[in-house]
Amino acid sequence: MRKTSDTQGETDECILIVGPSWVGDMVMAQALFKVLKQTRPGCHIDVLAPPWSRPLLDRMPEVAGAIDMPLAHGELGLAKRWRLGRFLKGRQYDQVIVLPNSFKSALVPLFSGIPLRTGWRGEKRGWVLNDCRDLDKSALPLMVQRFTALGVSATTTVPDPTPVPGLKVDHERVAQVAGKFSISAHNGNILALCPGAEFGEAKQWPDHYYAAVAESYLQNNENARVVLFGSAKDRNVCQKIVDQVSFSSGMSASSGPCLNLAGETTLAEAVDLLSLATVVVSNDSGLMHIAASLHRPLVAIYGSTSSDFTPPLSDRVEMLATDIVCRPCFKRTCPLQHKRCLTEITPDQVLSAIERLQQPQIASNGAASIAIVDC
Repeated sequence: MRKTSDTQGETDECILIVGPSWVGDMVMAQALFKVLKQTRPGCHIDVLAPPWSRPLLDRMPEVAGAIDMPLAHGELGLAKRWRLGRFLKGRQYDQVIVLPNSFKSALVPLFSGIPLRTGWRGEKRGWVLNDCRDLDKSALPLMVQRFTALGVSATTTVPDPTPVPGLKVDHERVAQVAGKFSISAHNGNILALCPGAEFGEAKQWPDHYYAAVAESYLQNNENARVVLFGSAKDRNVCQKIVDQVSFSSGMSASSGPCLNLAGETTLAEAVDLLSLATVVVSNDSGLMHIAASLHRPLVAIYGSTSSDFTPPLSDRVEMLATDIVCRPCFKRTCPLQHKRCLTEITPDQVLSAIERLQQPQIASNGAASIAIVDC
């Protein structure tokens, strides 16, 4: 495990990261990895995370190795954590940085005997982490800032500007995946739609709105293709969109210009295909963060949630949200049963955002724009 520097004859610092359990959070964690590489050149970074995250970690050059967390989300599994800790003890890490705030996420580092165990105070775990820090939420309003702050000492200022995630793709592999799904022949004019949201329906823009955007894009862009992405849970809503566009254009779902890939691709394949998108329209979801990390022009639609904590980290983003008084409520379903925070964002507003993104490159200052839709 421990390596020796070829240039200095010194042992490189070995750091273990206990990673988050959600796609978007894992994408944002890359900002921490970049800070570690910037401030501690030559450090070796391993990430302990759920197995599904490997396709993301494989595309982060800063990460040397991925270690699968052998527990389900929320599972305590003390015996499993003890065995994993004993295994990791032999890898001689100098420090572990724990990104989740739960008590149980700090147990494997404790069992591993890693000398320096860093994380934010939470769930009375101050005795488990010996570098346990108090979080000033007002000073660090963004999740990505809270991640990167753990990469420096408690007395060091958080890097400004915050590094932006950037997943790397292999162009040969992208071509193979595109060929597998018969996408490569469409001259690169691809509208990618991500209409699902693991969190709940209060984050999902209406399917007929997505269909209206898809139909307009196809009518106004030569050789265009619409590709829909998501998990198997999103298959039905994606198919509704395809069927509506196919019906409106007089084409069958099988021969039309819309391709429903929800549940058909692996996460790795979805990342590769999203890298080909001309523009992406997405709810607040993990795929939104992946599209941002690939620096694809992105329209991000916010319903019950807010961009104030976990915005897509790219300068090629337009975020749309309403200003109704009940938003953001952060509920999975609309408590008032009207979903106005979503229905009052119209297809025309999304199409206008797409048009703006397709103008010559906007100023690259690392900041996205947020458009509040008047109600």
